[in-house]
Amino acid sequence: MRSKEDYLNSLKDGRDVRYRGEKVESILDHPVLRVTALHASKLFSLSRGFFDEDLKQEVSRYYLVPQSSEHLMQRHKLIYETTMSCNGIFNISQAIGSDALFSLVLTSKKVDKNHNTNYSSRVTAYHNYAKKNDLTLAVAQTDVKGDRSKRPSEQADPDMYLRVLDVTDDGITVNGAKAHTTQGPVSDELIVLPTRAMTAEDKDYAISFAVPANSKGLKFIVRPIDELEGNSSSVLSTKDYECESLTIFDKVHVPWDRVFLFKEHEFAGTLALNFVTYHRFTALSYRSASSNLYLGATSLVSKANGTTKAPHIHNNLVNIVMYKELMRMSAIAAAHTPTLDEGIAIPNPLYTNIGKLYSNQNFARILEGLIDTAGGIIATMPSQEDMVNPLESEIITKYLAGATQGEERIRILKIAKELVGSSMAGYMMTLMIHAEGSMEASKLGIVRGYDGVSESEKLVEGIFEN
Repeated sequence: MRSKEDYLNSLKDGRDVRYRGEKVESILDHPVLRVTALHASKLFSLSRGFFDEDLKQEVSRYYLVPQSSEHLMQRHKLIYETTMSCNGIFNISQAIGSDALFSLVLTSKKVDKNHNTNYSSRVTAYHNYAKKNDLTLAVAQTDVKGDRSKRPSEQADPDMYLRVLDVTDDGITVNGAKAHTTQGPVSDELIVLPTRAMTAEDKDYAISFAVPANSKGLKFIVRPIDELEGNSSSVLSTKDYECESLTIFDKVHVPWDRVFLFKEHEFAGTLALNFVTYHRFTALSYRSASSNLYLGATSLVSKANGTTKAPHIHNNLVNIVMYKELMRMSAIAAAHTPTLDEGIAIPNPLYTNIGKLYSNQNFARILEGLIDTAGGIIATMPSQEDMVNPLESEIITKYLAGATQGEERIRILKIAKELVGSSMAGYMMTLMIHAEGSMEASKLGIVRGYDGVSESEKLVEGIFEN
């Protein structure tokens, strides 16, 4: 397994990364993007290995294909504990890639049975490659979509969904773009998945493959990291955050041995759906851990303010506890009642989607609780520059004292401000509503996966018969 240094050195591979209109020559020397690389590198200092009997070596537990409830529970705990070790910020570096691999392992077997293809052997070989080399894998799934009222093949610009541009004896060439590629700029490789179900007319868009991050024609345009650059008093974002990019595929060549779906349009939806089920289970696991940031900040700021006995503070804390534990309960229930398919354990889709939807719908209440507890001072407190200025620091410390000394109260107020009173709050609100699938996607998953309505109808109809 790789060391932290091995991973960081691997980023010096000539990948094309852009930030705020400029090409980033060295991620590790960049004042902003180096933080996201250091965040990812923490994974390599954590205990996450198991002995792979087939490879006869220690590999990351992230890459263990779940075959039982026990395996899913181990995965839940791994993601939870890794998030806690990164100051409550999810470390996606091997989590999302393995979510994609599990879906590919499962779906490729089905495609092979129906089309007499050899995708399963390709996926197995790539899976072993990722395990042997302890790779970090990003996933590019969400197409830019263009006109949402039209299917991929109906778009005025055919590149609105990633598509096959050319086919040769040694592989395919693809063109298009993917949005929201989390940690793509600092990952070793990129796994590409279809974003939706496809029709026969959409077959050129029904593709899945993997490419190195420094592939010719691949470009990452990174979102601005406002939570770090826009808040001079930020604490958390100087240590941990994850970046996203608009990822451009400009005639990128993919060798055949790295192509996992090629125009078998009827399996695009299956591959996408299996992936999001695993990934929403991952979401429940990391979000329950990230909730500790808001729970801890709310509790500590109430102590600093001297309001721990106030009933409304109790209510705020209870809401956050419920948010955290309902997600964890959903993950545990999903792990203990999995669907088994091709010998692979899939987290229970119903419990996974219910937990994910609850997370989407209630995150705003978590922000509200911390704001209500901290008070308006998190929006109006003096700047970091004033706090370190010898002329003002002493008087600011004096007047920002509460039930604790001024230094202690300011310390926790800075965290509270970062979580709910800075650009990070807007970023997290968008993330918690849309990441790992929108609310409507979770609702659709619940409707599609719930078979208890007929039981309920029979109960009501039986009233008239008894």
